[in-house]
Amino acid sequence: MSLHPAPAGPVPEETARVAHAAFPRGNAWIALRDVVGPIYDDTSFAPLFARRGRPAEAPWRLALVTVMQFAEGLSDRQAAEAVRARIDWKYALGLELTDPGFDFAVLSAFRARLVHGSAEHTLLERLLTVCRDRGWLKARGRQRTDSTHVLGALRVLNRLEHVAETLRAALNALAAEAPDWLRSIAPQEWHERYDRRSEDYRLPHGREARAAYAETVGADGQRLLEALTAPTAPEQLGELPAVDLLRRVWRAEFTAVEGRLRLRDPKDLPAATEQVESPYEPEARYATKRDLHWVGYKVHLTETCDAALPHLLTQVETTVAPASDIHQLAAIHAGLAQSALLPGEHLVDAGYVRARNLAEAREHHQVEVIGPIPADHQWQAKAKTGFDVSQLAVDWDARVVRCPRGCLSVRWCETHTARGRTMTRVEFSADDCTACPVRAQCTRARTPFRSLLLQPRAEHETIQAARHRQQTPEYATTYAQRAGVEGTLSQRVRGFGLRRARYRGLAKTHLQHVATAAAINRERLGNWLDEMPRAQTRRSRFAALDPAA
Repeated sequence: MSLHPAPAGPVPEETARVAHAAFPRGNAWIALRDVVGPIYDDTSFAPLFARRGRPAEAPWRLALVTVMQFAEGLSDRQAAEAVRARIDWKYALGLELTDPGFDFAVLSAFRARLVHGSAEHTLLERLLTVCRDRGWLKARGRQRTDSTHVLGALRVLNRLEHVAETLRAALNALAAEAPDWLRSIAPQEWHERYDRRSEDYRLPHGREARAAYAETVGADGQRLLEALTAPTAPEQLGELPAVDLLRRVWRAEFTAVEGRLRLRDPKDLPAATEQVESPYEPEARYATKRDLHWVGYKVHLTETCDAALPHLLTQVETTVAPASDIHQLAAIHAGLAQSALLPGEHLVDAGYVRARNLAEAREHHQVEVIGPIPADHQWQAKAKTGFDVSQLAVDWDARVVRCPRGCLSVRWCETHTARGRTMTRVEFSADDCTACPVRAQCTRARTPFRSLLLQPRAEHETIQAARHRQQTPEYATTYAQRAGVEGTLSQRVRGFGLRRARYRGLAKTHLQHVATAAAINRERLGNWLDEMPRAQTRRSRFAALDPAA
């Protein structure tokens, strides 16, 4: 497919006349086209197409149709039908009323180009650029972030189903690539075991029978892998994705015991981030959070929350399910920096907060991260009467610490933790600590002196300042705005199908999330332009009677 970029033309006169007559009170898609124009342009997508070949459908239209179908929860067939049949869609797309539209397969091919070219972010960024140019979005404002779980597009398998289906998937891939070779090495009993999909009710019952079945499957898989390394095997077969997945799963799930492959003890399995849960969705991972268990992904949403402007989603980050929130803040800020949309204040929950994150955000991006700092777990802080770290004066330049009684530390050195972090170890004099009348408030150590382990200077000073700040009424008022992102998550789950992945693979799932974010922004822009007031957080009638509230 080739592309010769052309500017989006005006809405045809006949389409405009019929659309305004059919919708005298207005329509969301008509209003959006009237106010912000076509949003996208062909030039933004030009790198995804060749210069020669059959002319492609205008990518700016396909991008807009993608956002529109996610806004209304339509399949590709339904979206293509809407382009042919709906007047408001033709108006937004600038099409003649007689335009026949395009085949629904064009949308899938366009999404594949976006994923292959890592251009899915364009769907959201172009809309945000329009909003910024019109003053509806400002940089260095206030934004908030939260995450939620996403169920992968797969059937959850138990371990026996998993290994059997992995072997079955490899056999199907080999049958398509080299049927004659596979026929020559596959025994008849493999057809009895792997012709049909593995189902739990078809598997043997009882612990011993299932253990024997697992050994059989393990031996079959090992036999296939050995056959693939034989001199008579075609070389390209070993590079098939399904074969590579078979190797990975067999290394993770089986161990050799007395010359036989057996399933590993659950305690010996790899970490959840490395375990494959399904051969048909190898990037989905198992995760747990409190009482919640799921297989799939996790999405992080960042939105503006300035009072006088529409609340728009500015950044979407999709990760594997077990990925901790605390490691995602740097990636979120990097994405916002690339779009020139970094906030001045960033409201996050406790899952994103640690001293290193706060210090790096301030140093590299000049972003003030606001969130609940973990409490000091040392007994001195818990007792409220002891001398905790906040009551010790640290002079980083002089490399000395002064205690509340005025005594100075006598040793200052760097040390390395088991996690590879460089910390500062500080020790006081044994003579000073032994004779101190308030020693019981300072240390319970068996050693005669008090010792400290300090984080790097930037992190230490950041966390101490943050703990002091979160005791103030101003912090409580500011941080209360973070709760609004919960409504965004609810909106995406209930109205836009966020909870379930429509496609397989991390890249395609991320494309779904980006397109959904653009669809939500479109709806919010329409509501804001219509001066529709924002909904308030729902409260029960009894809760509303609480005087403290």
